[in-house]
Amino acid sequence: MKEQEGMTIIVKTGIRILSGLLMMYGIYIILHGHLTPGGGFPGGVIIAGSFVSYLLAYGGKQGYSRIRKTLLSIFEGFGGIMFASIALLGFTGGIFFRNFLGKGEPFALFSSGIIPFCNIAIGLKVACGLFTMFISFLLLSED
Repeated sequence: MKEQEGMTIIVKTGIRILSGLLMMYGIYIILHGHLTPGGGFPGGVIIAGSFVSYLLAYGGKQGYSRIRKTLLSIFEGFGGIMFASIALLGFTGGIFFRNFLGKGEPFALFSSGIIPFCNIAIGLKVACGLFTMFISFLLLSED
């Protein structure tokens, strides 16, 4: 009988459902970070946690073989470039990180100018960076 890698089928099924819910919650935390406690960093950690839980449930080798490493690198780089671009676009008004978007109504989703875009950039950077760190720890522990 072939030994299966990872955890039991119950854990794998539960993680398949739970990782999607964790991903949606992380996106919610990122997008509503200017209205509620949260933002790019905690949302990125939650999203990375959803990927890590999937990797842990399915085992290191099988989970690692399904990961596209270049895609992780592209998203992490895009998050950093997006954050730096938002900061530098403020120089059009003469101030670093100046809000170049219009102001909205208080407590509305689009009420804070550039902050949601900064949260998205930070969320991408943190999620991909933490997941990459976890993968490197996984590879170091298998040697």
